Amino acid sequence: MNTENHFDSIVIGAGPAGLTAGIYLSRARLKTLILNEGTVGGQMVLTHEIANYPGVENISGYMLSNIMKKQALSFGCVIKSNIAIENLELKGAIKKVTLSDGKSFTADSIILTPGGRSRTLGVEGENTYKGKGISYCATCDGDFFTDREIVVVGGGNSALEEAVSLTKYASKVTVVHQFDHFQAFEHAIEEAKNHPKINFIMESTILEFHGNENLEGVDIKNLKTGKTTNFKTDGVFIFIGYIPNTEFIKESVELNQWGEIVVKTDMSTNIEGVYAAGDCIVKRFRQVTTAVGDGTVASLAASNYLHEMKSKLKNQPAN
Repeated sequence: MNTENHFDSIVIGAGPAGLTAGIYLSRARLKTLILNEGTVGGQMVLTHEIANYPGVENISGYMLSNIMKKQALSFGCVIKSNIAIENLELKGAIKKVTLSDGKSFTADSIILTPGGRSRTLGVEGENTYKGKGISYCATCDGDFFTDREIVVVGGGNSALEEAVSLTKYASKVTVVHQFDHFQAFEHAIEEAKNHPKINFIMESTILEFHGNENLEGVDIKNLKTGKTTNFKTDGVFIFIGYIPNTEFIKESVELNQWGEIVVKTDMSTNIEGVYAAGDCIVKRFRQVTTAVGDGTVASLAASNYLHEMKSKLKNQPAN
């Protein structure tokens, strides 16, 4: 075994959960490596402004991720970003991660924090106005649309529940849904339909987002008549599903029917020495703060596992 490339723990993913795990593990003087396939910070980087992080009045997602990264590095954590994972070997006492360039790393424990992503519409202008009028998180961004008119896209429970929640801020909420009926619980449908601030555009879909520096409107196509209407709006919230980034580990750990990693209360998976945290696990609420909490629990559990494992090895009789 190459001791230089062997770590006490490898964290896969550098969003808020992964960075938190890296901070706790390395501060506990455990040799820690974070491997990240994209930009450090995960989805947090896409958030223009975070105003609900305890102890911080106002900060951009990019700045918060940079602070977390600096903290992890200051405690000795090694971070490798913009890599591609080729293979994972999680069973057994020694875990192995092989990258697409042929390099491999081993560890006594693994914490999976690959995060997830909101399902997107994939239409013109969506990438341009993400964080500039388009949001996928009502709790994160609802306050920025106080007394403004907004659109909510979707017809499931989350779309209707968040539409009602957004009426605390917006002066008017228009729900755009592609079918003539909703895929939600009856109580959620009734609450949304009975709310005076909520209107509905059914059997319709958004074709394009447009504006200048910020989003100013959308083109909505009626799927029944084929007619397209330019609809002015200050913001659009998209709730059409969530995709955990677990495709690369679907053969390695237990996932539920939606591809979320099944974990116990200590964030342990079905494989000994393997933990998971953040948006990739089975959970209801996905926030920076909940990801940080998950990462804390996973790292403390992993630290305890490593301590117990080393104690057992130390107490083994010599041959």
